Amino acid sequence: MMGNLKNILVIGGSYTGLALAKQLSTSLPASFRVILIEPHSHFNHLFALPRFAVASGDEHKAFIPYTSVFANATEPDKHLVVRARVQSLRPDHVTLDRDWAGSNRIGFDYAVVATGTRLPAPGTIPSDEKPVGVEYLRSYQNRVKEARRIVIVGGGAIGVQMATDIKEIYPDKEVTLVHSREKLMPSFHPKMDEILRSRLGELGVEVVTGSRAVMPKEDVGAGNKPETVELSLQNGRRIPADLVIPATGQIPNNQFVELSQLSEKGFIKVRPTLQFQGEEYSRVFAAGDIADSGAQKAAKPGIAQAGVVTKNILSLISGQDPQGHAEIISNRIHVTMGLKMNMVFRNPETKDGETEPTVIPRDE
Repeated sequence: MMGNLKNILVIGGSYTGLALAKQLSTSLPASFRVILIEPHSHFNHLFALPRFAVASGDEHKAFIPYTSVFANATEPDKHLVVRARVQSLRPDHVTLDRDWAGSNRIGFDYAVVATGTRLPAPGTIPSDEKPVGVEYLRSYQNRVKEARRIVIVGGGAIGVQMATDIKEIYPDKEVTLVHSREKLMPSFHPKMDEILRSRLGELGVEVVTGSRAVMPKEDVGAGNKPETVELSLQNGRRIPADLVIPATGQIPNNQFVELSQLSEKGFIKVRPTLQFQGEEYSRVFAAGDIADSGAQKAAKPGIAQAGVVTKNILSLISGQDPQGHAEIISNRIHVTMGLKMNMVFRNPETKDGETEPTVIPRDE
């Protein structure tokens, strides 16, 4: 029976891919199976990595086994997790970087690309294995502990989280947050910048905005002892640092996708149904951060898109046209500003006439 099953591939096992694998495996006809293709030994809890690169003791919790992905499926044993990287994607098959079941090629009836984006370490772990990842975080914690002057480059959520965590745990350290834009987290309402600057100032973090940093070629602070450098800004200022932490933009994980299917920024061009735009790829979808859908690059919209893709694949299986469309809503985020202080922030829903953001402060 296993040899007669039709394959639906989910490429990438982060937040969106995991949601897809779970939803598809609990709703497909009996003749289909889900194959989740993911190179990491464990699910990497990306939201927790910045904190576990600073605070010690719980870093192992950032890595979660994939063993229960299909636990709620009617026939969990027929669905599979394949540890591999996809090297190429074609309209009816993928090629892997290693052999699986006697071949490096897997054919499919439908496929979904949910490979997301990657960030500079420590926002992304530079290893596929949990033990190496845990050791990397512990090593990074020590680098933070040993450094006296720390510069974080990038004023997004990760930069803010690391700056506030470091300053709260190590109040005597000099922490500087550098951002090339005038406002922190500029995709959000200006109220976000006001709140973040207030909190950063309260903790004693220096905020430098409006000038791009020239990143050093060497990984500053990677040695056994802190090494002081001067980080240059394009406005001419030089900031001394024992540790420079990059917290800059997302790079799409698109290496295996044909260039014709990618936008100028490297994201996959999709229809409103989240199918690839290319007609020859009508049985291939993209969801989450990798998709050029117009939605915010975040886990919550990606998980919502997993539901859209599941619905549309079921429609195609039943011979109907896909009707589900990805919904575009205002940007929202749960951002931490220290070990306990955090907030939920939502931009105004302008289509509903809102002019002010929704801010829900928390201290937990």
